[in-house]
Amino acid sequence: MSAHDDGGRRGAAARWNVSARARTTVDALEHLVGGFGTGILAMVALLSLLVTAVACLIGVGLVLVPTVLRAVRAIADRERARLSSWSPETTSPEFEGPECKGPVSISPKFISPEFISPEPVPDEVRAALADRSVRRELAWVATHASFGLLLGALGLTLPVHAVQDATFWSWWWLLPPEEAATGALGLWAVQDLPTALGVALFAPVWLALTCLLAPVMAWLQAWPGRRLLAPAADSDLTLRVAQLTATRAAALDAHATELRRIERSLHDGTQNRLVAVNVLVGAARRALARDPSTAEEILDRAQGATEQALSELRGVVRSILPPVLTDRSLADALTGLATDCPVPCRVDTDIPVRGAASVEATAYFVVAEALTNITKHSQARHAAVKVRRHADRLQVQVTDDGRGGADECGGSGLVGIRRRIEAHDGTFTLHSPPGGPTTLYVSLPCG
Repeated sequence: MSAHDDGGRRGAAARWNVSARARTTVDALEHLVGGFGTGILAMVALLSLLVTAVACLIGVGLVLVPTVLRAVRAIADRERARLSSWSPETTSPEFEGPECKGPVSISPKFISPEFISPEPVPDEVRAALADRSVRRELAWVATHASFGLLLGALGLTLPVHAVQDATFWSWWWLLPPEEAATGALGLWAVQDLPTALGVALFAPVWLALTCLLAPVMAWLQAWPGRRLLAPAADSDLTLRVAQLTATRAAALDAHATELRRIERSLHDGTQNRLVAVNVLVGAARRALARDPSTAEEILDRAQGATEQALSELRGVVRSILPPVLTDRSLADALTGLATDCPVPCRVDTDIPVRGAASVEATAYFVVAEALTNITKHSQARHAAVKVRRHADRLQVQVTDDGRGGADECGGSGLVGIRRRIEAHDGTFTLHSPPGGPTTLYVSLPCG
């Protein structure tokens, strides 16, 4: 291996990690902004609660209690919706960037716990206050209106300071003399344009602090909501029943879709070939009686059609459960897919223990469909498949450097992938911003 190649891989890994860190920071800032918004609403709700509590001392506030609690529920539901679109597990330690150099960030709009709204707030004051969900929401309002709002404000000031210091040289002269005399939080004396330009040296410091602190602050801001707004323990069974019902429906849909695919493949391919063979054999029999010299040519065509029918039949059988999965391993099967892919594809697998045949077949289908989409739609130059087994989960990640913009509603087979994954009670997430890169992440239970 040449030093040039090794340096190129290190450079690609560094660019990958910088891009991943930038995406993580932007996502964290996005959620800090969302948390700041719900923090303001929580502050309004907290003030309304205090006013209502004071009014209750004279009996007037009792009428307002159910209305205020329903307003708190509405704000809490807004926070539940925000938390449902994001998980603190935005970085998967099992998946790394190019050449396995450092962790790669996964989009926050990924796997997340279920946050559902509890039953409606009771109209009767005593029953409402006795409701455990209502009490947890009141605790969340008090916490988020103070701690969450503060973290949101602090998190947003970091990039603001970076922009302010980077552009300070262009507008410092507009400030009053006493305010323009110092820049960068008073740590730098500004007297003229060269010293104003020096303030820009602090901008990278603010950017570094933003990249370092924003994800942590976003996680801390969301933590009270995850603790207090998640379903109570006694609702776990109901949630599990709902999840199993959805999983069963997904399994039935996936099964029906697979049967339709097999039927279509047999009808449009193998069946037509066999019909052609039957016609050619009949023509050969008639030719034997009239002109035996032409029968050999007809039989050759019949033999060719038979071979094509057998080849297509083998393709259908292998698409049901690839023999290489049984004969060898999932890693070998994925390597074969990457070899046949027109887009250069790198496969990195670390699966010390074989999983269930159905799980491996699903992982194989996911990668095959993903590589087909990359070839047809992404205009990518490179693709990468990474498979890891972590505890009792088989985790598959497929990335490409294409144009991005993948959408499940675009008819690209992503709906079929999701149904197969949900049939196994797994998770499927896709991050494909316009311009790329596209990251498909699948986690399957294989314990």
